[in-house]
Amino acid sequence: MAAHGGNKAIIAALAANLTIAVLKFVAFALTRSSSMLAEGIHSLADSGNQVLLLVGGKRAQRQASPEHPFGYGRERYIYAFIVSIVLFSVGGLFALYEAYHKYQDPHPIEGSFWWVPLAVLIGAIVAEGFSFRTAIRESNQVRGSMGWVRFVRTAKSPELPVILLEDLGALVGLVFALFGVSMTLLTDNGVWDAFGTAMIGILLVIIAAVLAIETKSLLLGESASKADVAKIEAAIESDGSTSIIHLKTLHLGPEELLVAAKITVESKENGTQIAADINNAERRIRAAVPIASAIYLEPDLYRPETDPRPVANGSSTRAAAENEGSLPD
Repeated sequence: MAAHGGNKAIIAALAANLTIAVLKFVAFALTRSSSMLAEGIHSLADSGNQVLLLVGGKRAQRQASPEHPFGYGRERYIYAFIVSIVLFSVGGLFALYEAYHKYQDPHPIEGSFWWVPLAVLIGAIVAEGFSFRTAIRESNQVRGSMGWVRFVRTAKSPELPVILLEDLGALVGLVFALFGVSMTLLTDNGVWDAFGTAMIGILLVIIAAVLAIETKSLLLGESASKADVAKIEAAIESDGSTSIIHLKTLHLGPEELLVAAKITVESKENGTQIAADINNAERRIRAAVPIASAIYLEPDLYRPETDPRPVANGSSTRAAAENEGSLPD
């Protein structure tokens, strides 16, 4: 569901951005507005980013190999991280450079097509609004009652948060561009155009930084969500004869979860009984959390003096904070 919804949002954003990019470049050619050039590059960068997300999703579907026995699910995280770099460099830094260049040599919007940027920007806001609405609708099917900030910070599938932030940035950037162009037309002073371009650049740098931080956490390896951890614990211990000594989980991809646990066994049990207990526990885990694609359970005797049970899933700062019920500011 998450992957399908993410692809739908990506395709909607790609179609909107390609169309808008062409219109923005035409408007720049007619008026020489730096805000229009920055916005055209922004839309072009967004289009490239959406292609990267689609490529990452396709490559992540490859079957596991001897060199990569757990599969290629993390390719989606790698391509999402590349998106943040492209957005920072091609989008944000270029807009800041163009703003500085325009500030050094301010000039009003040229030619008799002064109305073209306004028409393009208003049309682009409408188109981006439809794309943003698609991303929100698809995200709502995944996030449930979770707040938007928490959804972006804790989502294991990178596509929807990336598209949400890109579309939000595109809408706000269009408003900045509309402000810069309108003030330039009203005052006949190109400094306002440079100011609007600078605001676009700062916005894109901030969004790129947020995406890089969140995707880096996924690349390092995050544990299962608090809800999934509780389901796994309940599944293991539901038969009354098995309990957990240690439990760790790790996302191999957005829909692939590694579960590793040391569980208790009775000292009187023989090998056949122990194997049966482990197999039954694995079946219960997969029934409770279907994305548990790799499960490794180690039987042992519980020794309180040497095996104090730790907090489950301390595998990453963000995941540990999530399991404690809060996230760092």
